[in-house]
Amino acid sequence: MSQKFRRIGVLTSGGDAPGMNAAVRAVARAAIQKGVEVVAIYEGYKGLITENLKVIGNRDVSNILNVGGTALYSDRCLEFKTEEGMQKAIDTCKKYEIDGIVAIGGDGTFRGATDLSWRGIPTIGIPATIDNDITSTDYALGFDTAMNTVLGLGDKLRDTCESHARCNVIEVMGRNAGYIALQTGIALGASAIVLRECDFDEAAALEKIKASKAEGKRNFIVIVAEGVPDFAEGFAKKIQAETGIETKFCRPAHIVRGGSPTLRDRLIASQYAEKAVELLLAGKSDVVVCMRDGKIVETDISYALILDRMYKGTLKEGDLDKFTPEQVEAMKAFCAMRDAEFKEMYALSDLISH
Repeated sequence: MSQKFRRIGVLTSGGDAPGMNAAVRAVARAAIQKGVEVVAIYEGYKGLITENLKVIGNRDVSNILNVGGTALYSDRCLEFKTEEGMQKAIDTCKKYEIDGIVAIGGDGTFRGATDLSWRGIPTIGIPATIDNDITSTDYALGFDTAMNTVLGLGDKLRDTCESHARCNVIEVMGRNAGYIALQTGIALGASAIVLRECDFDEAAALEKIKASKAEGKRNFIVIVAEGVPDFAEGFAKKIQAETGIETKFCRPAHIVRGGSPTLRDRLIASQYAEKAVELLLAGKSDVVVCMRDGKIVETDISYALILDRMYKGTLKEGDLDKFTPEQVEAMKAFCAMRDAEFKEMYALSDLISH
């Protein structure tokens, strides 16, 4: 371990996700075990600007493993995006002798992490977002818990749909990504799943629901991703009008973000956190801990951010300039693989939705 690291900070930023607390706990305990002090930074990057922080010990992170949300709180800090705000954050790190930071969150969190890294504060990112929309990793903390929350809600709605021969259209969170909608839709046996990423044949879906009704089916669940704007509620009305099935609309919204993290989220949070501390103390910086094919690996944050933009179709002019042609081709191949995996799963959902 480098002697440089006598004290590190840990923060959570962006949207809260179950498993964040488990990650904070594991970062603190892994670092303390290695003889490094830990500073809790409250309210994300805002806490670095306002000096809202304190040194914590093992007992300070007791009994948060099973708690949803984030005990360190979160804030989307616009000031941190300015040069003046960034300098305040750097000054805070120097004042409190914070030698490095573990930042837990999504793509916005990683942009902040890379800004700190470039300015001399080594920072490691841990992916945490219920949307699971960080392209460089197979898994982001909170995803499993969010899906299980939707699954529980959907199962309950199915009970009453069966009783009354109804349909329920559920719009689920996920920002612009359809991962929650797709996987919960399959797990719920949804009659239809509507996503931004895949073409949806509305007429075919309605005919399928009619055919299922004719075969004696009494309950129908339709899952719509929130990334498809202004659709779910209107589609519920259309189902009722065209099939004669009484149809209700449900938007669980931020309920999906809360709740006690599942075993998977607690376990992976602990693994990510230990790896982040290991990388930081080994002198690494500007990297994000990722899961690829079941293995925990590191990825350069700037690479991860551009890969994410490429997959989401939001590349800006000059984004690819610093990469070699071979790297760009590898990124394109990776995005194509991700897209193919997603569409293969969507095809499965359509195949078994009768």
